[in-house]
Amino acid sequence: MSKHAVRARAGHDRTNLYDEITDKIIAELEAGRVPWVQLWGTAAAKAPLAMPKNASTDRFYSGINVLLLWGSTIENGFTGQSWLTFRQTLSLGGHVRRGERGTTVVYADRFVPSDEKRRAAEAGQEAQAIPFLKRFTVFNCDQCDQLPDEIATAAPLPPPGLIEPTVEALIKATGITFHIGGDRAFYVPAEDYVQVPPPQAYFEPINWHRTALHELGHATGHRSRLNRDQNGSYGTKKYAFEELVAELAAAFGCASLGIVPTVRHSDYIGSWVDVLRNDKRAIVRAASQASKAADYLLGFVPDIAPAVAAETMVDEPESARRLASPC
Repeated sequence: MSKHAVRARAGHDRTNLYDEITDKIIAELEAGRVPWVQLWGTAAAKAPLAMPKNASTDRFYSGINVLLLWGSTIENGFTGQSWLTFRQTLSLGGHVRRGERGTTVVYADRFVPSDEKRRAAEAGQEAQAIPFLKRFTVFNCDQCDQLPDEIATAAPLPPPGLIEPTVEALIKATGITFHIGGDRAFYVPAEDYVQVPPPQAYFEPINWHRTALHELGHATGHRSRLNRDQNGSYGTKKYAFEELVAELAAAFGCASLGIVPTVRHSDYIGSWVDVLRNDKRAIVRAASQASKAADYLLGFVPDIAPAVAAETMVDEPESARRLASPC
């Protein structure tokens, strides 16, 4: 097969993967279900609320993989959030049960083809990297037998009494200007401050903490922090995209801290669907930026900061990079 044919096929596979992921998320949203909060805290959710992790490396998944693995956990009724590749299962002395179907996760990265390097060198320009996705299959530990006890056992949830103080300590540690008052929660990019109504304005105290994490998610996008594009005016696709990033960042942060995520702006669901329909890569970009936002905030909580700083795909990144090299 020629180099051109290989690249064309790889591009087609990548497009199909973006389509598959986006179509699945859109179907959930159109059915009135939000994949990053669906069923958590109800009897239907058997697994404890947590960020999914690789049971062999102890590293947490991030970005779009969190949504894919959460969705699979709920859909299949798994009782834990630990995952392994087929080979990792064998290396731990276990095996995947016959007939079990794995869950697709992805590794995202960028590479510069040889032709582009030559073109850039001849033109005296900077070579342009090309984004790619590579799919892998993982299995929940519920689908495996004969794993070591310490692998198969789910980590305990944080004590409830420590959750609220942790969020409040995080707020102070970020150094982000945080006002309490008024009757609306918002972030002002131009002046770089968050405002949230007082806790007594919320029916449940934990809702104040959820709201704070959402608005702080917006604040991570300031040019002095993660420098996201926050210039979209209300009602635009750019504005809806930023809201999606903040929603996901809050969900990831909540799950890491033991708080059941909620949808803070359910009226944006229609605009999120429009964004995803118009750009099949939008949900992957939004989830990636949300992971960076959540990691930024959680970095101010020393006990969990190292655990969440994981790559998009943590199982076999070096092999994925080799596969991404020009043929």
